[in-house]
Amino acid sequence: MAVPKSVHWVLLLGIALGVAGCDTISSLNPFDTTSRYKQELLPDVPPETLYNQGLARLQAGDTVGAAKAFGDIDKQSAFSPQAKKGLLLTAFAHYEGRRYDEAITASRRFLTLHPGDKDAAYAQYLLAMSNYNQIPDIGRDQERTEKALVSLQELVDRYPRSEYVQDARERILFARDQLAGKEMTVGRFYLQQRNFPAAINRFRDVVSKYQTTRHVEEALMRLSEAYLALGVTAEAQTAAAVLGHNFPDSPWYRDAYALLQSGGLEPREQTGSWISRAFRGFTRTVGLSQ
Repeated sequence: MAVPKSVHWVLLLGIALGVAGCDTISSLNPFDTTSRYKQELLPDVPPETLYNQGLARLQAGDTVGAAKAFGDIDKQSAFSPQAKKGLLLTAFAHYEGRRYDEAITASRRFLTLHPGDKDAAYAQYLLAMSNYNQIPDIGRDQERTEKALVSLQELVDRYPRSEYVQDARERILFARDQLAGKEMTVGRFYLQQRNFPAAINRFRDVVSKYQTTRHVEEALMRLSEAYLALGVTAEAQTAAAVLGHNFPDSPWYRDAYALLQSGGLEPREQTGSWISRAFRGFTRTVGLSQ
């Protein structure tokens, strides 16, 4: 129901009277700057003092306080001798405190400002490990695993002589295995739902991208199973043949062989198949990764 104009005037008059009862109308204005606030500028703490404070807090296990002290050097004295090392220690303090996103930010800033520094490899390692330590279980989204893989590979590629490379290579294997495992989980689900084309796409990714992982044997067997269900016998035979050639003692090969035999077929490789092409040079690739 509309409010009569006379009532509007009564309301406005009441507000005016209420304001008149206050000290000033400006006291109701949250943006009024004529108040009694007095700004005080605190003097900057010398960078060497902040640096020593950061080290002391880091040694005491106060990673939050240490990160703040080291971070203040960058804010107050960005061109001081302590600034570069303080930025790296900011990343380290956050990493030690398991504040991985903050560690990533600080590491990236160090790499942006000092890409050729002798400690750049360590900054890249902190960045990579901050992603790696957030890898979720295999049933969840693997975006963080992909980021870990990229940052670990960047460490290997950019700093091949650094002391962190061997550890990075081992963690790359785990990250790749994790990504392959996720594809297998989704592929098995589609296989159970008899959505064979979708299942094949997942197993194909494992065969094409993650040949050196422990999941590739099962992926080949599942490809044989899915192709056979679709009546694409040539690809089913090729998947089994490639599996037998590269992993002759695998229990997955025995399963694939038995599956083909149940349909009156045997493993037979079609060299023009994408599966056959994907495994050309496979032995040489495995040898390099060992």
